[in-house]
Amino acid sequence: MDFETFVKFLPKIEKEKLLAITAHQKMAPLERFSSLHPAYYADKNPRKAAVLLLVYPKNSEAHLVLIVRNAYEGVHASQIAFPGGKEEISDPDLSFTALRETEEEVGVLMEQIKIVRPFSQVYIPPSNFLVAPFLGITTNELQFRLDPHEVKAIVEFPLRTLLDDEILTEVKMKTSYANEMLVPAFKIEEHIVWGATAMMLSELKELLKNSINS
Repeated sequence: MDFETFVKFLPKIEKEKLLAITAHQKMAPLERFSSLHPAYYADKNPRKAAVLLLVYPKNSEAHLVLIVRNAYEGVHASQIAFPGGKEEISDPDLSFTALRETEEEVGVLMEQIKIVRPFSQVYIPPSNFLVAPFLGITTNELQFRLDPHEVKAIVEFPLRTLLDDEILTEVKMKTSYANEMLVPAFKIEEHIVWGATAMMLSELKELLKNSINS
């Protein structure tokens, strides 16, 4: 999808109904289904975090960026994720959290990005985080500056790749539920994207398809 076409669809994207659990279940292991419902984590007092699904032009095509996290002690080490992180007390709202963390992790200035809309929150049981995704857009050609303490590498890919069912796969992964479990995933280049990030990508994919076809 070229970037100008994506921009033309923005009014529809802003109004399209989110599919939430319906979209998340497409990329969730069966063992995660119960935790997708708000009732599951209502009494767990989850910590809040936010991430940014940033769409930008590259060679005239609409692209998304993911980050490969550095190896460290923690449940999210070395995982592929969207830029983002935990809410700080000084953040006025979670969309600010997503923008601030994106600037800190990959060097895209907050003022360059327009928030299009929030997406459905995803609860992550192992870390007890409730993550709020936000769709953002910038018209700038980007030069990323990575925080070496947080980010090992970035993964850029065109939106048309997300819409291609050929990238859907299943892989055996070690998870918090089992040492070896078959999980749905997206195969983007040599990278396997699964878990919460895959669920968020699934909702974006369904929203784009519905916006284009409506």
